[in-house]
Amino acid sequence: MSGGLFTRAVSREVGRELSSQEAELLQRRHGEIFRALAPTRRPLPGAVHLLKTLRDLGIAHAIATSGRRPEIDASLAALAVPSSIPVVQRGDVARAKPEPDLFLAAAARLSLPVEECYVVGDAVWDLLAARRGRMFSVGVLSGGYGMDELLAAGAYRVYRDAAELEFSLDELGVRP
Repeated sequence: MSGGLFTRAVSREVGRELSSQEAELLQRRHGEIFRALAPTRRPLPGAVHLLKTLRDLGIAHAIATSGRRPEIDASLAALAVPSSIPVVQRGDVARAKPEPDLFLAAAARLSLPVEECYVVGDAVWDLLAARRGRMFSVGVLSGGYGMDELLAAGAYRVYRDAAELEFSLDELGVRP
């Protein structure tokens, strides 16, 4: 769950808005618990190879995540994301998904118009944010959402995993 949605959900549960200090403390504690529960990260099947293929083909790409540093560092390492690839994290933008800020910032770092960007997401929030940012989106069935949910949120296509997405890059019009 993105930081803004997480904070709003907690605010709803406690019956009041959280102060910025409370929200920051909550995010910090969330990160501590996450690191304790998942001290090592495993990339999703096919993800490392997909990212390598994009690099090998010279396809400009970035990582845009609702996660924050240092929580995302282990995931980036597990994915073998080199420092040359732009990474936009939650702390880099004013608003979290479903607002498009993460994806708009990624497009800006790539110096690409939003209409030329693809968003790959596994959650309804990713696809809604892509739609709000006027970006083409595809879904991957790794986030607990079903195909119908991802299509309804705006995905052009939905793939089983990153390996199937990589195999289907040509049907998305992705070319070197």
